[in-house]
Amino acid sequence: MRKPLYYYFIFSFVTGTAIYLASFYHFHLPDIIRFYVNDFLIIPIVLTISLITMQKLRNDINYTIPLSVVLYLCAMYAVLFEYFLPKFHLRYTADFIDVILYFLGGILFYYLQKKH
Repeated sequence: MRKPLYYYFIFSFVTGTAIYLASFYHFHLPDIIRFYVNDFLIIPIVLTISLITMQKLRNDINYTIPLSVVLYLCAMYAVLFEYFLPKFHLRYTADFIDVILYFLGGILFYYLQKKH
């Protein structure tokens, strides 16, 4: 895995976990952090785990996830978490900003996996 992507994955995982734990233990965070940061971080986290898995399964350290797959995953997250789940669970709310953040996170992942 490329070093910038590895460092970003570790940063994202630690930051996302800290935000989740802070919310779980009712530690007050600014709304922008509490409601939006994890939406930006989740796609690179999921795609990095997927990339590592695919590289090991293919036995090809140079394998990269195509842009079409990145965009597809972002769209599926948007449809699931911003369209379907808000209709059935009170925990989820539809928010167009989240959709934008999913795609920005996906584009950042795509750039970082290509960077040498």
